[in-house]
Amino acid sequence: MKQISIALLFCLCTWASFAQGSKSLDLKEIVAGKFRPENIHGVIPIPGDGEHYSQMNADATQIIKYSFKTGKSVEVLFDAATARECPFKTFDRYSFSPDGSKLLLATKTTPIYRHSYTAVHYLYSLKRNLDGKINNVVEKLSDGGPQQVPVFSPDGNLVAFVRNNNIFLVKLLFGNSESQVTEDGKENAVLNGIPDWVYEEEFSFNRALEFSADNKMLAFIRFDETEVPSYTFPLFAGEAPHIAAYEKYPGEYTYKYPKTGEANSKVSVHTFDIKSKVIRKLNIPMDADGYIPRIRFTEDPNKLAVMTLNRHQNRFDLYFADPRSTVCKLALRDESDTYIKENVFDNIIFYPENFSFVSEKSGYNHLYWYSMGGNLLKQVTAGNYEIKEFLGYDSEEGAFYFTSNEESPMHKAVYKIDRKGKKEKLSTQKGTNNVQFSTNMKYFMNRYTSLSTPTVITLNDHTGKTLTTLVSNEALKQTLTEYNIPQKEFFTFQTSDGTTLNGWMMKPADFSTSRKYPVLMYQYSGPGSQQVLDNFSISWETYMASQGYIVVCVDGRGTGGRGAEFEKCTYLNLGVKEAKDQVETALYMGSQSYVDKNRIGIWGWSYGGYMTIMSMSEGTPVFKAGVAVAAVTDWNYYDTIYGERFMRAPKENAEGYKTSSAFTRADKLNGNLLLVHGMSDDNVHFQNCTEYAEHLVQLGKQFDMQVYTNRNHGIYGGNTRLHLYTKLTNFFNRELK
Repeated sequence: MKQISIALLFCLCTWASFAQGSKSLDLKEIVAGKFRPENIHGVIPIPGDGEHYSQMNADATQIIKYSFKTGKSVEVLFDAATARECPFKTFDRYSFSPDGSKLLLATKTTPIYRHSYTAVHYLYSLKRNLDGKINNVVEKLSDGGPQQVPVFSPDGNLVAFVRNNNIFLVKLLFGNSESQVTEDGKENAVLNGIPDWVYEEEFSFNRALEFSADNKMLAFIRFDETEVPSYTFPLFAGEAPHIAAYEKYPGEYTYKYPKTGEANSKVSVHTFDIKSKVIRKLNIPMDADGYIPRIRFTEDPNKLAVMTLNRHQNRFDLYFADPRSTVCKLALRDESDTYIKENVFDNIIFYPENFSFVSEKSGYNHLYWYSMGGNLLKQVTAGNYEIKEFLGYDSEEGAFYFTSNEESPMHKAVYKIDRKGKKEKLSTQKGTNNVQFSTNMKYFMNRYTSLSTPTVITLNDHTGKTLTTLVSNEALKQTLTEYNIPQKEFFTFQTSDGTTLNGWMMKPADFSTSRKYPVLMYQYSGPGSQQVLDNFSISWETYMASQGYIVVCVDGRGTGGRGAEFEKCTYLNLGVKEAKDQVETALYMGSQSYVDKNRIGIWGWSYGGYMTIMSMSEGTPVFKAGVAVAAVTDWNYYDTIYGERFMRAPKENAEGYKTSSAFTRADKLNGNLLLVHGMSDDNVHFQNCTEYAEHLVQLGKQFDMQVYTNRNHGIYGGNTRLHLYTKLTNFFNRELK
């Protein structure tokens, strides 16, 4: 389950140093993105060229090449207006071939789930003729219909993609001849080269299709979801968009969704020999009900990395498989007495002689360095802090680059450790730093933000020296000086059992200690999540603070950034300790002289919605009102990978499922509750809302409910988002003011 972050939705809230103006915040302006910081999108370091990166222009008509050293444009790599035989005026995204010689341009993108989509793709060669000019011709990748997950071979001469659950191969040196690799793909039955719904959602990827380093083999994961139970939700004509086919009779959407304890897809890894056209099934020594969250070819064409988890997700195995002999050899195993976090997969990077690995086996997430033979060479980082991302290894310098929260759980900085083990901090400002390195690790683009700083984007060299500033957001800063905006500040407090919790608070701009204010608490609270971070945001919470509320957010037990013990203490009993900590937060706020303890509300989205209900039903009548958006109400309704990672299967943990259910404590629900849900939520099903609502009805508990037609987990489209936040505003104004 991925949180619907308010920071993500609006791009977002507050600072301390700007002069304050007289204008009041307007909800329409916030929802419309008026206070969204400027950013740079579609940035890709150019393969094989450590000196340059590329970027789409704002109109999505060009791809421009920039210098990492100066930030200045070097040339236009692609221009839809001048390209020959180009049937489109704009495009949605792009990618390079690994050798940097070709572009793949996506048009007519149609989203499927969180990461997946179909698109009509076009090829564009960047190779120069003898006269130094590019051919400048756009070619359609395939005439057979939209494609999914197209991927280049390392030499750029082949493209594999998926259509209708089958894999196809296009040979560019043979007149773009297209052949079909698999034949058994079928909707709601067999998927080749793309993950099923639950893998995509919970393991965060959309392609299970890879080329070998020598361009001779394809490897793919096959998902047989025949035995996975189906879930169906209704579709109506609706508006924004309007579906004319359902004007008189509603339609429906059916897909495979494995709920906790139910059958998952049967997964297997196969290779395709491009020359002989032979498909082989790899002999992976894994449990029959295990997971394969990633496959990735190493730089050795005879070593395909296959990553597996057992169903409990507490044992991770990395195998090296020979794509022809199908023999698999165990290279690494990591085990936990609770679960392995999903961030392990993409922090594994393969080099000619080594690979990286991150693990919490020391109690904190740290970086380890292995030989390609699977031998641990060294633990690169250590201490009571977490490595957030491994950014890469510079073989010339023998240096490791990564981000960590060594300064504080609320901060993220960029570091380097050289071959002698000397650690150096490269980012200069305290806050949140997100980094993108050049392919040769000599430069990086840094996106820096803090409570008081909208995003600042700089180009830096590998020592951390700032070379140029690309985005300063000075215009936004100037706009903000016109408004009277509440300020966000960090605080900590101790719960009754002695646990120290981190939080942030926003007080009204005209705050006075002589008054008593209502409190609105926002939280997400899901395992490993963090809402209390040093970054800039203007959100609906900022608006509510401007309307006279004290807005508070606290990361309770089970959240991330503070090591495995703090994060995993909720294992097998989700919702119990987290709810207790939100109640403790309300009690702490209620003890402040400037708070009216009888007017405290709470709200959240997704896991945060679940936590709203659990907190209001904890047994301590401290909340007067709450809003639960897209909330899970019972883990029996949620998917296998997420639910069982933290709860195991219902048969193994019956008591845990009972205590973690909103139904179990519904008779203790105190305060006025508003349930909000989208009817087409493919993630947290509307079933969670309807069944819980029915339970409250039978208990004689009054509540409010807002349903959104044809809306998914994000509840957006047309005027929907403004309607939602207006609804929440009116509800809390009615209940707490």
